[in-house]
Amino acid sequence: MLILLLSCKSDGSKKATESDTSTPKAEIETTQKSSSKKIVFFGDSLTAGYGLDDVNDAFPGIIQRKIDSLELDYSIVNSGVSGETTSGGKNRIDWVLNEKPSIFILELGANDGLRGVPLKQSKENLQAIIDAVKKKYPDTKIVLAGMQLPPNMGQTYTTEFKNIFPELAKKNDVQLIPFLLEDVGGVSALNQSDGIHPTKEGHQIMAKNVWDVLEPMLQ
Repeated sequence: MLILLLSCKSDGSKKATESDTSTPKAEIETTQKSSSKKIVFFGDSLTAGYGLDDVNDAFPGIIQRKIDSLELDYSIVNSGVSGETTSGGKNRIDWVLNEKPSIFILELGANDGLRGVPLKQSKENLQAIIDAVKKKYPDTKIVLAGMQLPPNMGQTYTTEFKNIFPELAKKNDVQLIPFLLEDVGGVSALNQSDGIHPTKEGHQIMAKNVWDVLEPMLQ
């Protein structure tokens, strides 16, 4: 069962006509209860499935179907908010942790990078989110999704931004998805017209990138 928490509604008549740097709009889609263990995906429009006809075609929904096919006792909580930054994530983390995750997948930072947010600030916000999870649920397994930026942001900034994620993963002893958009980012056929948000086919590849890291944690 896929639970959509703080996820933006997808309007089938409105594809990606705005960038992921817009002000986030949070909306609770469902508040279903489940006795299964929860995997919380905490992210931005990539997690929310911005621009897709059906949010279930976003990579968290694809992973839920994979979990169901294997008859594993986990339900996905999609807590993706389009336009979300690390600062916004830091502000809403306590509320989201009411979901009591067994696994917490942190996918934030891309909007910081696209806006040129100081790297020190982004890193501190991500650390604060990790700290909040560990403090409330010491046994929760954490996965950090690595992100990269297009080269037009400048070589120094893009390199240092990319390094934030493996550095935090190592410091906090958490699992790392090296690059969530591996084989998707920069591939026009796998992205919507804005060149930022993946298509349904792009999300299939993203799901595989996540599954490679997540699957061993479910056994």
